[in-house]
Formats: sequence, structure tokens, C-alpha cells
Amino acid sequence: MKSLFFTALLVLGTGTLVAQPEINGGPVNVPADGIVDGVFIQEHIPTKRMIPYEFVREADVIWSKRVWQTIDMREKMNHPMYFPFDEYDAENNWVKNSSRWSLWTVLKTHILNGDIRVFSPDNPADYTIKDGDQLKYPIDPEPGMNFYTDSVYRDKLFYFFGNLGAQSTQPLSNIYGEDSTVTKMDESGNPYEDKVYPPRDTSWFKTIDVIQYRVKEDWFFDKERSVLDVRILAIAPVVYSKDEQGQIQGMKELFWLYFPHCRFVLNNYFVYNDKNDAQWMSFDDLFWKRRFTSVMYKESNVFDRKMEAYKTGVDALFEAEKVKEEIRTIEHDVWTF
Repeated sequence: MKSLFFTALLVLGTGTLVAQPEINGGPVNVPADGIVDGVFIQEHIPTKRMIPYEFVREADVIWSKRVWQTIDMREKMNHPMYFPFDEYDAENNWVKNSSRWSLWTVLKTHILNGDIRVFSPDNPADYTIKDGDQLKYPIDPEPGMNFYTDSVYRDKLFYFFGNLGAQSTQPLSNIYGEDSTVTKMDESGNPYEDKVYPPRDTSWFKTIDVIQYRVKEDWFFDKERSVLDVRILAIAPVVYSKDEQGQIQGMKELFWLYFPHCRFVLNNYFVYNDKNDAQWMSFDDLFWKRRFTSVMYKESNVFDRKMEAYKTGVDALFEAEKVKEEIRTIEHDVWTF
């Protein structure tokens, strides 16, 4: 088994943007031909099959509650999915860590490869409407293409993966002493001279920039299995929203992803375990076992409003804990005779 795995490792061991040992896209402990960085080859997580969800009938769900939660990367318990180890070099190439990847690195890699479908966080007809968590606005490449081969798709995704700096007010001739005029045509077909400005600086979002993840999930009681269960439906990375001077104006959701599709990717990537290096789980295991801490910011309600609309500060935290306690009480009351 190990010889077959090692052979596959040699064939598939190439990164997306940076050459490094990978299988199924993820890093493994074989840094070079004939070298194993450890006692054994870590093959379980990179090759394991995803465990499907238990089938649930509508008739068996006697109670359900939809909630939205924030997973803050600054919380110590959430650090295993954070790991801000990826960088961009001088040529703007994405350099990923050779042994461990963050959740952002995993998701971004497969989005660029076209393996995960991206949904816009904004309503295309009115960008002030933030209903992207309903997964109504997909952004798809041409069939069989991805970020690297579809220029139109690449232009659309750029808005979600990076920022353009401020445009220079000085044309090229004022900066480099070069010719800074170009002939263009107006709407009537008449030529005119226009100034050429230097290209704007591009800054790509790295792991350290993703400060939160927001998840939409359903809690429900399945009478067939007699369990209170939860399913994550969608996930969205969140970064700081900044102005052209770099001042923080708030937070913004980059995009939304359908979580059941992400599981096929997250299933084959290691998550660091600070208790035992021989028992690293996958990102899918981490979400399945709820090995993260989160704060609720919205529940299903008649006004479809967030808790911050009627509670602030500590009161909002108490409101979130109140909803969690109501969910626990539902499960407890089912078993009270």
C-alpha cells in the first residue's frame, strides 16, 4: 500500500502555484524523492473518502432553527484553521506553506482551480442588498475552464480576492519621463489623445487578512434517529473593509460557498492537533465535531434582522447565548417525561 502511495506521490507532487509535495492538492510529509519527514507516510487524511451526511426525511424533522454564526480567527480555539503562513513574493506569486495550510489557503486553491462554486455576497441589481447567504448569485467559469484559463471569470473573481490601490494622479511622463499619451476613439468615432497612467498596485488577500468566517446552519431534531443535529449550509470569509488610505471602515463578506460541496475538498487536508501529532484530523472533521468557537449574530425571525439591529455590545452576546440555551432546552425537553 505504501509503495503505491509513494509512487502516486511522486507523480502528483506538484503545487498549484509553487512546487511542493502534494497529493489531492494538500501537503504531505515527503519533501523530496526517497525522504519521509517522520516515522511513517501520512496517508490517511489525504486519501480518505468523505463520510456522507445521514439522510433526513422532512416528515422526521419535528423542530428546526436556522441561525447564522461568526467564527472569529482571533479566538485561540479557532487558531488550528487560521495559520497565517502564506505570502506573496516580489513577482506576486502565491507562496503556500509546505507542511500546513489554513482554511483560506485550502478554499482559495480549489476556487482558483474551479473545484468550488463561488456565490456573490451582493445582489447584482442592488449592491446595498446583502443576501448572498441565500446562494442565489453564482459566479461560474466557462465549462471546463477555471481562474487561470477563463479571463472573464478571472476578472469577476479579482473583486473577491484582492484590492486595487489608488490611481496615480501623475501620468507616466511626469514620473518616468516616458511617452504618456495614447490615441483613442470617442463614441462618434473621432480620435483624441488620452494620458497614460502607471498601473495601480494590486494587493491580494492572504490568510492573515481573513479575520472571520460566517456560517449559516440549521439545527433540527430528527425523530427517526432521536438526535438533535446541525448542518452547516454555507460559509463566507470576512475581511476588513478599508478605504484608499488603508483606514478600516468595517467588515465585509468576500463571497459565500455552499458548504456540502466544500466538504469534498476539506476532507483531505490536515488540521493541526496540539495534543497529538499522530492524530491530526481533517478540516471536515473539525467542522463535523464542532471543534471551534463561534458567536451567533442572527436567528430566523419575522423581521429577518440581525441581533445588532436591536441589541448592542454585551447585550448582543447575552442575546446570542440566550438563543443557544433555547436550542439546548429543546433537546432537553424532548427527553423529559
